[in-house]
Amino acid sequence: MDQKRTSAVGFSLPLRVYIEDTDAGGIVFYVNYLKYMERARTELMRSLGFGKEFIFNNNSMFVVQDISLKYLQTAHLDEELLATAKVEDCGAAHVLLTQSVLRDKSVLARGSIKIVCVDKVSMKPKRMPQEMYRALVATSLGAIKGEGQF
Repeated sequence: MDQKRTSAVGFSLPLRVYIEDTDAGGIVFYVNYLKYMERARTELMRSLGFGKEFIFNNNSMFVVQDISLKYLQTAHLDEELLATAKVEDCGAAHVLLTQSVLRDKSVLARGSIKIVCVDKVSMKPKRMPQEMYRALVATSLGAIKGEGQF
């Protein structure tokens, strides 16, 4: 399986479907597509230099505020998949991403996810660290311009 990578179409994370991901019929259980997307978002942030340690050390965390997901095809046991994440918009305290899970070039699930930066203690929205904001804005602009930064 290929390593995680970036391209003009977004960040991609290779995955394999394991038995724990499937129902009794060997089909990926619907909630696992959300888990695959979460992994892609986490690895996207890590690739930009903002792992969990950075985020937690800034007394911050990200929570999902809104999600829209469409299931198009099923994935099966032992298949190789690709989870993608592409920054579409970034504000001082939020990030809007489009995400998908693919098998080869077939889209199995796609959606948009809005995450919000919150204070770890109060759970109230807060501005994300400036360097993170700048990196995410640059990522979204690079994807829009097709520069392949992301």
